Amino acid sequence: MRQVRRAAVTPVRDTSAGTSAARVRPSSPRRAVWLLVPALALGACAPSGPGTAGPATTSAATPGTGETTAEQGAGPSPEVPTATSDDAPDGPVVLASGLHVPWGLALLPDGSALVTLRDRGEVLRVREGAEPVSLGEVPGVFPGGEGGLLGVAVAPGDGDADPLVYLYLTTQRDNRVLRMRLEGDALVEDRVILEGIPRGQNHNGGRLAFGPDGYLYVTTGDAGQARHAQDPASLGGKILRVDGDGRVPPDNPDPGSPVWTLGHRNVQGLAWAPDGRLFASEFGQNTWDELNLIIRGENYGWPTVEGVGGQADFTDPLVQWPTADASPSGIAVADGAVWLAALRGESLWRVPLDGGGDAVGEPQRLLEGEYGRMRTVVADEDGRLWLLTSNTFRGEPAPDDDRLVRLDPADLP
Repeated sequence: MRQVRRAAVTPVRDTSAGTSAARVRPSSPRRAVWLLVPALALGACAPSGPGTAGPATTSAATPGTGETTAEQGAGPSPEVPTATSDDAPDGPVVLASGLHVPWGLALLPDGSALVTLRDRGEVLRVREGAEPVSLGEVPGVFPGGEGGLLGVAVAPGDGDADPLVYLYLTTQRDNRVLRMRLEGDALVEDRVILEGIPRGQNHNGGRLAFGPDGYLYVTTGDAGQARHAQDPASLGGKILRVDGDGRVPPDNPDPGSPVWTLGHRNVQGLAWAPDGRLFASEFGQNTWDELNLIIRGENYGWPTVEGVGGQADFTDPLVQWPTADASPSGIAVADGAVWLAALRGESLWRVPLDGGGDAVGEPQRLLEGEYGRMRTVVADEDGRLWLLTSNTFRGEPAPDDDRLVRLDPADLP
């Protein structure tokens, strides 16, 4: 397995010299933000190796794109998803391969997993050592650009009997959340619980996750129209919070509104620490991708601010990356860290959680280039990480792509 590549990182602290490429005054004196800057800006001409930073590209993302700088299109469509069983027992295990544009991932109580295929509008059930089983196509999915069948979440507390499954999908007129029931190896449609989320060719958000409070959190993008993010009447560019029936909880910031936070460009990752802190990953535009600590009712600044802005009205990120190094999608919390799946960065980033509040340690870059683009990472009850790759869309797919891989953080260097 590849060794850790540490990015060129400088902690952000209050300085009398003001803002520079490596240091930015944080919005709060108690917060130290990690900025991962291009290595050339820090004189990174030293050789790469464990604990050092290799050269990093300084190219910027194309304005208006959500996940990458180049529209490379989808790769060849695999014939049939397959299970893989020839992995070493003490290393990463490939649970499924030949997946076409997988996006969402949710774990079931019996140890199997649900995987959404974005462009096919299909849900697969993956069991270790067995071929993936199709649960059918979800009605109403209208794929295009970055839209289609995206996130999936399983309602907590359902045990093994017919759990409720929530799906985020793009239709011809909007993005919405559909509730279905899993009966054996079939999904039975229940009803739409949330609709009217702006849709677009890009920036559709799409992550679903139930929090420790039992409510469903929904990430949305600005749908390529930045004005949505600051418009309290729009569901675009937000993190939403509703109950399992789509009703607004009484303790949301604004009565009757599902909006939990605003000022987002395109959030695609949500995960909670054991102490209840909520983290989210967010795509930047030309300059900075973000890892944010999500706080009820806060405004995260888009489109006024990208990355650390130091403005009192907005909440700054905990970590920011150049877009070439991240383009972050799913995140998970396990083994004392936030794990962030990077698409354009083709890496798994580890951000140590150093105590409570907004304290984080130096990010580490792992698995760089080993699996290509990484879409989703989920932690199971044993602390193992489940990774979905995303090479059949805007990538360079290998013959067995895309894959669902499970690994133990202890096996990483």
